[in-house]
Formats: sequence, structure tokens, C-alpha cells
Amino acid sequence: MTLQTSPVGTLSARRRWAALAVLTLAILLLAIDGTVLSLAVPSLTRDLAPTATQILWIGDIYSLALSGLLVLMGTLADRVGRKRLLLVGATAFGLASVLAASASTPEMLIAARLLLGVAGSTIMPSTLSIIRNVFPDPAERTRAIAVWSAAAGGGAALGPLVGGALLEHFWWGSVFVINVPVMVVLVVAGLWLLPESRDPDPGRFDLPSAALSLATVLPFVYAVKHTVSAGVDLLGLAGAVVAAVAGTVFVRRQRRLAAPMIDVDLFRTPAFSGAVLANFIGVFALTGLLYFFSQYLQLARGFRPLEAGLAELPATLASIAVVAVVGTAVVRLGRGRTIAVGLLLTAAGLVTVAAAEGAASYLWLGLALVPVGLGVGLAQTVTTDAVVSAVPPHKAGAASGISETAYELGVALGIAVLGSLLTLVYRSSLTLPAGLGGAERAAAEDSLASALAVLPAGAPAAHAAQEAFVGAMQTTSLVAAAVTLLGAVVAWRTIPSPRTVATADRPAR
Repeated sequence: MTLQTSPVGTLSARRRWAALAVLTLAILLLAIDGTVLSLAVPSLTRDLAPTATQILWIGDIYSLALSGLLVLMGTLADRVGRKRLLLVGATAFGLASVLAASASTPEMLIAARLLLGVAGSTIMPSTLSIIRNVFPDPAERTRAIAVWSAAAGGGAALGPLVGGALLEHFWWGSVFVINVPVMVVLVVAGLWLLPESRDPDPGRFDLPSAALSLATVLPFVYAVKHTVSAGVDLLGLAGAVVAAVAGTVFVRRQRRLAAPMIDVDLFRTPAFSGAVLANFIGVFALTGLLYFFSQYLQLARGFRPLEAGLAELPATLASIAVVAVVGTAVVRLGRGRTIAVGLLLTAAGLVTVAAAEGAASYLWLGLALVPVGLGVGLAQTVTTDAVVSAVPPHKAGAASGISETAYELGVALGIAVLGSLLTLVYRSSLTLPAGLGGAERAAAEDSLASALAVLPAGAPAAHAAQEAFVGAMQTTSLVAAAVTLLGAVVAWRTIPSPRTVATADRPAR
């Protein structure tokens, strides 16, 4: 593979924005892949018969792998070259997509999703760090990151629409096959348009730090998932203890190293630490809810896959519209207040979604999705800009790795915690007819998808399962709103809010 290299500072404006288009395509596909599967859950449930726990793992393992590896891959990108790692990861992503599409068992699909997450972890840090180096001008960089964030947020919202269009005509594996031609375009265009960049003095790559980072993130996520689904037991506590010990040793090691994997002193900067935390909280609340929203539309409201994708379009359009207002919002409010306002909009939208989920008309639900999409898009754009602007260009890969780790941890824990909460509320509120057979009862108690796969349409037991699921969705929506409100408070109190363009875009020291 021949890599075209160009001095980043000498790129023409046309080349910079062409490079951004390639990077946007990469993040758009990764974001779509994170949510496109949610719409396919009913159809893959019919084909593969996964349990409720396996459904959670199918959705969660992708973000779990991403969150565990992003810091490591961000640091690796600073050393081997961001363009090189991105193109290798894109090729691996295409191959893993073929494996996922051909899965014949739930276990095979979980393994393929794991490989997709590993490949995706090589792509995400490279996109943001290349943007940081290609756009040295603060005002241009803010606009470029707004486009990047719109692709990330819009891609997540577009996932159900793309999935719906594919599932209307093809089998569930088509949601993975679509990745292959896009990755081919990405690799070919990236070879010519992307400049290569790396940290000129990265220091020695520290394998113990890499191992400690994995030993911190992965047991922590597993402990949360296990405790929520199975209760407090020795296995969950052991995972939490391993994560705490590894995390403590990791932080102490970073402070001693001349070239640390993560500059932990960055977290002393309110603009950095507050943005990372607000990013995590907002994504946790939104993704944990939306993973099951497509199932709600199809299984509880009876929408076809394409209808369900179109029903989520208001959130998509609102998140894309953020590009037009984010600059004005930051100038007038400052970063911290803009993020807080975005999260407040999201919380208000989630409360409205909870009320509208029980309404007969879709109109109110569609209107409720507008503030959700607008708020998340606004918050994500500004938090990403705050994180990347807080570090010098040569550390962009590591900083973007931290930002995206917070994002993917929010995705993984959101699906794990809120998804498990939804399942618990569903099961606790489910009242089935006394004469229901043992196999049908077990399927109904496992999940709504399993219930409707074995119960006759319109049967009392099927209606009871749908009612229980709607109630569980409403409860989960309100919990997500409360968590998002907490994120707004964090942003308002911790992230500085300078109100001029020059001050807002000045990198933190």
C-alpha cells in the first residue's frame, strides 16, 4: 500500500475539505453501524433465536470493544501514522462486515460484532486527530468538527433509516453487507486525499500501559452489565475490583512516564474533564434508550422496518441542522452553557417521548424527537471541539482517543444499564394469562421480540407483552431524561463559557 504524504500545514483549502469529506464518510459509517442493527433485531431474532441476554451482547459488544481499545489505538496512531492506521482499520472493518452478514448463530454474530469493534477502534481516533492537524485555524477547525459531529450524530440517527430500507427488501445480514462498498470507496479515496501525520517525538510505546488500560475498561463494563442483569454477586464484584486496581496502577504509571499513553494532567483542565464527562453522560442516556426504540416502533406500534426508520427521521434532521446554529450558540453562550442547553433540550425531549410512547398518534412522538436530536447534536459537537482544542496538535490522537472512549463507554454502558433496566421493568410488569403454555410463557418473559415470535398476533398474551414493553420504555425514557439533566448540570458548572470567538477557540494550556 502506497501512502501519499503531504505536509499538513501546506494543504490547500480544497484539499483540506476534501480530506474532511473522506473522514466524515468514515465516521458516518461507524455511527450508522452502531445503530443500524437495532432495527434488525426482530428479524434476526426469528432467524437466530437469541436470548434477551444475547440480544444485549449483540448490540453492546461492538461499543465494548471500541471503548476498550480507543485510547490504545489513538496512541498507536500518533506513532505509526494516523492515515496508515485508518486505512488498515477500514480494510479490516469491511472483512468483519462480511463475517457478520454470514453469521448463522448468535455466538457467531457476537464474535463478528467484536471484530467490527476492534477494527472500528483503529478508525475513530485517526479521523478526529487528522482533523485537528489538517485544520490549525481555530474557526475552521470548529466548523470542521461541527461537520464531523453532525456525521457522528446524524449517522447514529440514520442507522435505523438505512436499516429499514434494506430490511424492506433483503435479509438482516444486508445491514452489514452495505459496509463493504463504502469501505472500498473510503480506502481508495483516503489513499489519495488524506495527509499522513504522526507525533514527531512519541517516545517508547509502553506495553504495560496498554495492558492496564484494557484491564481497567473491560472488567468495569462487564461488572456493570453483570450486576444489572444478575444482581450483586462475587463475579461482578471481582470485575469491579480488577478494574479499580488496574485503573489506579494505570494512572500512577502515566504520571511517572516521560511519554505517557494518557496525559492524566489534562483532566485538571475544566474544559477537558467537564467535556469528557458531559459527553459520556449524554451518550449514555440517549443510546441506552434508542437501542430499543426501533424495537418499540416495530413490535409495539406495528411499523414495518422502513416505516420505523422514517419515524426516527425527525431526530436525524434535527441533529444535522445543528451545523447551522452551533457557531452562533458558542459565540453567544460559550462552550459550557451551549453544552448544558443541548443536554437540557435532550432531557426535555426524552420526557416528552415518555409521554408520547403511550399515545395513539405518532405525531406527538415525532415532535418529541426533534429536541432530542437537536440537543444531542449541539452537545456532542461542542464537547468534541472542547476536548480536541484543549491539547497541542501532536497529542491529538491520544486526546481524541480519550474523547471517543468516553463516547463509546457511554454507548456500551447505556445499552447495558438502561437496556437491562428496560428488561427488568418489562418482566416485572408483565401479566400473562394463566393458561399460557410453558414454552410460550418462557419466550414472553424473556423479551418482547421472543414473545411475538411464538405468540399469535392479537392474542391476549401478545397484547399483554406489548403493554408491558411500552410501560418499560416509558420508565426507561424518564430515567434517561434524569441522567441527561445531570449531564447538563455537570456541563454548566465545570466547562468554562467564554463568549467571544477568539477566546472560545483558544486551546487550553
